[in-house]
Amino acid sequence: MTGLVPGALPRLLAPLLSGAAIGAVMQVTEPEIRLYALVSPALLAGMAGLLGTVALAAVALIRQRDAVATEAAVRDAVAAAAEDRLRFLMRLDHELKNPLTAIRAALANIDQAGAMVTAGTVAGTALASVSAQANRITRLVGDLRKLADLEARQIETTPVDLPSLLHEVEEAIAAIPSASERVIQVSVPQAPWPLPLIEGDRDLLFIALQNLVANAVKFSAPGDTVEVRASEDGSWLLLEVADTGTGIPEDEIGEVWHELARGRAARSLPGTGIGLALVRVVVIRHGGQVTIRSRDGQGTVVSIRLPVPGRAGTAPAASGSRHRRDPRGTGAS
Repeated sequence: MTGLVPGALPRLLAPLLSGAAIGAVMQVTEPEIRLYALVSPALLAGMAGLLGTVALAAVALIRQRDAVATEAAVRDAVAAAAEDRLRFLMRLDHELKNPLTAIRAALANIDQAGAMVTAGTVAGTALASVSAQANRITRLVGDLRKLADLEARQIETTPVDLPSLLHEVEEAIAAIPSASERVIQVSVPQAPWPLPLIEGDRDLLFIALQNLVANAVKFSAPGDTVEVRASEDGSWLLLEVADTGTGIPEDEIGEVWHELARGRAARSLPGTGIGLALVRVVVIRHGGQVTIRSRDGQGTVVSIRLPVPGRAGTAPAASGSRHRRDPRGTGAS
């Protein structure tokens, strides 16, 4: 049962109160006045007020019912669109998997039997290009499958220590060749107290943070700075990944969270455009929030807020089946 819209009760009672007030005044000033039907004017005024209140209440309830129905219809439409999208991603994965496998197998056979096709020749260059594009599409389909699976499945949560998780991410990023050319700084407060534990899927959080830091490395130049900052903000744990890289143009900020989004600066770099979409889904599935601020040519800051269990204003993260981390992770977008 839904409550009345705030402020509706005084409006509904106004006719009744007005009628009662008029009736009281008439009863005091002219108690002997009667109409042809021998009905007291005071009673008649009260009845009119009551009828007005009933009419207003009926109108308010009808409007509220329509608003609830509209809201439910919007929710159903959004849910249906999400289901259609997931079905499309699953179908895309199914339809492309076999052709891609056949293409890669054929390329491998050509490479094994291709003593006449050497690197540097026109044929060798063409085969290398086809192989690279086949591998790229394979990665793209795999990332789309991971994204669709993540949105559809339940996740199991356990206590996660963010500092140790950031240490794992730092070690993984160090394996990226270009990372050694950046100044990477990880800041985790120790005083006056350490960061609280959060509830989440450690593997998924690892993938999300790895994507963010890998993106910061990718879209920066040698000598640029990448900072990973963790702090406590009331009932939330705040994590920021900032860089002094190329930044994002203002007209592209709203598109970066979409699947396959590839900004102008990213088109010349390897990637599938799935990384930030996956980060957003992971954070939302953990009851968190993610935002991005950027200045073209100056750098970018991605901020993640994750709820601290047991504190006011936070919601519990989702729970469900456990899954293992893909040791390859998910490539940055």
